[in-house]
Amino acid sequence: MKKSVLIALTAVLFYSTASAQLTSNSVQIKEISAKGYTTFKVSDKVTMYAVTFKNQYKTEVSGHLFIPNNMDRKTKKPAIIVGHPMGAVKEQSANVYASNMADRGFITLAVDLSFWGESEGKPRNAVLPDMYAEDFSAAIDFLGTRPFVDRNNIGVLGICGSGSFVISAAKIDPRMKAIATVSMYDMGSASRNALNHSQTLEQRKKNQAEAAEQRYVEFLGGETKYTGGTTHQLDENTDAIQREFYEFYRTPRGEYIPKGGSPKTTTHPTLSSNTKFNNFYPFNDIETISPRPMLFITGDKAHSREFSEDAYKRAGQPKELVIVPNAGHVDLYDKTDLIPFDKLETFFAKHLKKKG
Repeated sequence: MKKSVLIALTAVLFYSTASAQLTSNSVQIKEISAKGYTTFKVSDKVTMYAVTFKNQYKTEVSGHLFIPNNMDRKTKKPAIIVGHPMGAVKEQSANVYASNMADRGFITLAVDLSFWGESEGKPRNAVLPDMYAEDFSAAIDFLGTRPFVDRNNIGVLGICGSGSFVISAAKIDPRMKAIATVSMYDMGSASRNALNHSQTLEQRKKNQAEAAEQRYVEFLGGETKYTGGTTHQLDENTDAIQREFYEFYRTPRGEYIPKGGSPKTTTHPTLSSNTKFNNFYPFNDIETISPRPMLFITGDKAHSREFSEDAYKRAGQPKELVIVPNAGHVDLYDKTDLIPFDKLETFFAKHLKKKG
């Protein structure tokens, strides 16, 4: 009896004051300050919360919830879930988008995918695309059970690799009412074929054989190996794409080491799990998302542009492809002067029936 009274009391405090904490079942919500973060900014018109909730497989997912201060929490409002690039964490570009969209009046939730950041999952940095997609559905479970969220008006926004994960999720979760991607990577195609289909089948099989052998090592308790991700040092042989990622992930501009993490492993998936992307086909049946709307945003100079154009070509109506002038792939991670926030606001306001 005392426990239920405490839960009810904390719920009342959460909805009526800015400093409250709610704990109910596996859900936790606690107000936090954004002052300690350097990769994104939150205006004084928005309150930020640290949240955790379980996905369907009882893995705890961590997120940052942003709520406009002038929002009436006695009425139900639309919300947007934001997913980070593959290998990243919510404190980077996902929070850039979530905080900016909250400043425009939306409830937003940036999440860490399972195995990354503050979310649970072992081994750390493991690749499991079905679980990543599940995390977005779990985020809807969380938001859709908040009394101030309209569960019939929840959208999703995936950046880079999360673009393909939100598409995978949206194909089987009709609760995602509007789907947007930015600088999207089709992680399946990127793994199987590399950019511009530059990887041969023989190279793919070599990668798969190496990953399979590494499983023996790890099964016997050996050292975990990592692959891909962003280089830690530039030299005369570093290619332009790696330099682009380095400028974000290895400099104060975007570098973030999650609690318990290591600078040596940030952005790098485990070698033995990375080939699971070879079985990931997020664009198959993408047309079945219709008539829910889809928006694809990419830069005119983005090395990943092929993926947004491919998805747009395959998707059903309504759909829109926005190509941002003078923007590369990573530019749209955090350069707020280039990110088309007005377009995102218009898209979500229209399709999530945002009023005011």
